[in-house]
Amino acid sequence: MLKGKLFCSIYKTRKKTGMYLFVDRQKGLKELPEVLLNQFGPAVHVNDMILSPDRPLARADVQQVMDSIREQGFYLQMPPPPDEDLYLAAGHPDRPRTLDDD
Repeated sequence: MLKGKLFCSIYKTRKKTGMYLFVDRQKGLKELPEVLLNQFGPAVHVNDMILSPDRPLARADVQQVMDSIREQGFYLQMPPPPDEDLYLAAGHPDRPRTLDDD
C-alpha cells in the first residue's frame, strides 16, 4: 500500500512564521513531547500528504523528514534564515547597529 512512503500531517504555529511540524498522520500530535508542544504553541493543521523518497520537498530533504518522523515521531522545520540583503538594509528593525548609524 504505502511501502517506502509515509502519510503525514503538517501543522504550522502562529508563534513563528515559516515553522512547521510534520507528524505521522495516524498518530497525530498525541504522542509528541509536551515540551515541544509548549514551545510550538497551538498547532494549526495545514495539510496532509504522502511523503515519498522520489518526491522532493521544497525546503527539506524528504528522506530526512521521513526518518525523523519514524524515529522520534516528528520533524520540526525551522523558518528559513532571513534574507541577508534585506536584514542589512537601512531601516530594517533588526539590523545590527554600527558606529555610522549614530
